[in-house]
Amino acid sequence: MCTVVPPAKNVLDAIGNTPLIQLSRYLDVADVTLFAKLEASNPGGSAKDRPAHEMIRQAIERGEIDRNTTVIESSSGNMGIGLAQVCRYYGMRFIGVVDPRAQRQNIEIMQALGAEIDLVDQPLEGDFLAARLARVCYLLETTPDSYWPNQYSNPANPLSHRIGTVREIDEALGGHLDYLFVATSSTGAAQGCRDFLRSMNRSTQIVAVDSAGSVLFGGTAGARMIPGLGAGRVPPLARNQTFDHIARVSDLDCVIGCRRMAHREAMLVGGSAGGVLETVRRMQSQLSGKVCAAILHDSGTRYLQTIFNDQWVANQLGCDPETIRQRAGITNATEKKAVMS
Repeated sequence: MCTVVPPAKNVLDAIGNTPLIQLSRYLDVADVTLFAKLEASNPGGSAKDRPAHEMIRQAIERGEIDRNTTVIESSSGNMGIGLAQVCRYYGMRFIGVVDPRAQRQNIEIMQALGAEIDLVDQPLEGDFLAARLARVCYLLETTPDSYWPNQYSNPANPLSHRIGTVREIDEALGGHLDYLFVATSSTGAAQGCRDFLRSMNRSTQIVAVDSAGSVLFGGTAGARMIPGLGAGRVPPLARNQTFDHIARVSDLDCVIGCRRMAHREAMLVGGSAGGVLETVRRMQSQLSGKVCAAILHDSGTRYLQTIFNDQWVANQLGCDPETIRQRAGITNATEKKAVMS
């Protein structure tokens, strides 16, 4: 039976209610029920649309900002796009502070939405996030009537996922969810999901997926090539946060997950999503009979020149195409089986 969805009043009203799709081919076992929450279906193309809208909406309601305000934020890409979209709708100037790891396509999307780009090309004490934040502070001091949403400490960040992302999953599954897998960076999504599920007395286990080389949850700083996953310094939102399980993935794990998803499920997903999906696959032997959901933050169309580019993977991660295919379980036989199943 088809559900009639009323038309959105505007582009911001279209944020949320993203698809929840069952993945029947990704795992190697058949006794785990796995759903994927496709946040790329938000109008700005990622899960960051939710907190971007909520942070600006609340600031407007509090009277802190108006059409004369310049909004300034640090972003690896998706938050910048989300804020560029919201600021364009409200007629506000937006400056996105990025570093060299930001996808070129993401920068171009921000610019197409009217954003001004401020590129930080040198890390501060080895950390690009620290350099971006220092630049944000400088711009706030030198730009009249400026405002920093500060995704790294703004409670509207986790709130947007508490009232949106996880509520949608919970309602779609009737509250029957054993495990929820979420990528972490600011930890806003993971926090919002955890807090909602606890408030509903669900027994769902939260698996926070972090990057190898991230300092979150007591990790050790190291090189990271995939944007939007992990952190080089612990943001205020992440301090003293605990989740049921912490899982770490490498950049190569993310690539393998994205490639496997494309071949097995015919979906292009972004870097952090690949890492989240590989975490599920790594744990599949202990998930027998369980219902699981994975929040996939963005689309692989923004990673065509990196994660889906064999030359980039070889140069940056030192892995050849055949090794990737083997680790992802991509063979002619599995491709034919997927088509027939």
